[in-house]
Amino acid sequence: MTSPSAEQYCPHTVVFRDIRPFGGPPVDLTVVDGVIDEVRAVADGGAAGPGPWSAVAEEVDCGGMLALPSLVDAHIHPDKTSWGEPWYTRRRPAHGIADHVQQDVELYRSLPTPVGVRAHRLMAHAAASGTRAMRAHADVAPAYGLEALAGVNEARDALAGVLDVQIVGFPQHGLRQAPGTDALLDEAARGGLLDLVGGIDPAGFDDDPEHLDTVFALAERHRLGVDIHLHDRGERGLAPLREIIARTRALDMGGHVTVSHVFCIPGLGPRELDELAGELAAAGVSLTTVAADSVSVLPHRRLRAHGVRVGIGSDGVRDAWSPFGTADMLHRAHLLGYCTGARLDEELDACYLAAAHDGAALVGLPTVDLAPGAPADFLLVDGECLAQAVVDVPRRRMVVRAGRVVARDGALCR
Repeated sequence: MTSPSAEQYCPHTVVFRDIRPFGGPPVDLTVVDGVIDEVRAVADGGAAGPGPWSAVAEEVDCGGMLALPSLVDAHIHPDKTSWGEPWYTRRRPAHGIADHVQQDVELYRSLPTPVGVRAHRLMAHAAASGTRAMRAHADVAPAYGLEALAGVNEARDALAGVLDVQIVGFPQHGLRQAPGTDALLDEAARGGLLDLVGGIDPAGFDDDPEHLDTVFALAERHRLGVDIHLHDRGERGLAPLREIIARTRALDMGGHVTVSHVFCIPGLGPRELDELAGELAAAGVSLTTVAADSVSVLPHRRLRAHGVRVGIGSDGVRDAWSPFGTADMLHRAHLLGYCTGARLDEELDACYLAAAHDGAALVGLPTVDLAPGAPADFLLVDGECLAQAVVDVPRRRMVVRAGRVVARDGALCR
C-alpha cells in the first residue's frame, strides 16, 4: 500500500529548453529534484514530458546558449577582502610574508564593515559568476581571535543552497611566530567552525620544526582535512612537501590533504617532476594553484596526467596583498590558460575543466558532465564552444544550482 506521504510527494521538475552542453547540438534537459534526468536532442522533438507531474513542471527557455559545468574556487581568502568597500590605497611596498601579514592586520582594523558582511558580498558575487563551491581560508591568530572564522561561517550559512563552502582555519601569522594560534585552532575545531586545518611554510616563514606535527595532530584529533600553504622554493619547499606526503600515507589521509601554491614544483626538471607527481598521486595529496604568473603556476596538465588533482583558486581578492582579483573562476581559467601558454582548444578546455572537475573532486563534489545522473549545476553563456568561453570570459547569462536558476546576468536571484 502506498503511504499518504508518498502520495503527496511531487518531484521538483524543471525543463531547460534549447541549451548546448559544451557547445554541442541543442538539447532539452530535464532536471528532477536537482539531478539531470533526461537529455533529448531538439531535433528529435525535444524532451519527452517530465512525467505525470508535468502540470507542475517549470520550463526555462535558454535560447541556444552554451551550457558549461559550474566552477569550484579551490583557494580563496574571503575574510581579507575589501570587495565593495571604498577604494583602499596601499601606501608602502611589502617585502615578504611578514610585511603582508602586518598590512593584513592594518586593513582589518581600518575597515568598518564586519567580516561576515564583506565575505558574504564577495562569496555571493562568486556564486552569481558561476561558482558552486569554494574552499575558503580564514585567518586564525591572536590578532583576530576567531572573528574572521566566525564571519566566514556566517556568510556560508547565509548562502546555503546556493554555494557550498569548506572552511580552512588558516594560521597566516604562523604557529611559532604567533604563540597561542594552535590553541585557537583547537578551540575552533571543537566549536565546529572549520573543516580543515591550515598551515604555512614550516621552514621559510614559520621556521618551526614542529609545525607539521601540530597541524596533522589537530587534524587527526578532530577528524579534519589539511590544507597547507607552501610558498618556499627549492629544497626548502620540497623537504616539507615530501614530509606531507609521508604523513598523509602514514595517517591514511589520502584525499584529505591539499598543498596550496607549491612554488617548489614549477622549477623541477621533467624526470623529478614526474617522480614527485607519482608520489603525490599515490598518497592522494591534492594541489592548488592560483595562476598568478608563468613562473609560479603549476604544470597542471602534466600533474593531472599522473593522477594528481590540481584545483584552481582566486587566492586574495582586493586585499592588503593585492588590489587585483574578482572571484570569477571563468576569468581565473582564462588566466591559467594565459600563464601556461595555452593555444590549442584542448589546452584551453583543460584550463576550464581543472576549475570545474578537479575542483569538484578536491572538495568532494560529484562531477558535472551535463549527462543523466549528474547534478544540475551549470552556467549559461553566449558562445560557440568551451575554448571560446575561456578566451572571451562572457557574461554569465544564467547560473543554475541543483536545477534552480540562482543568478541572472551576474546577480543572485534572491
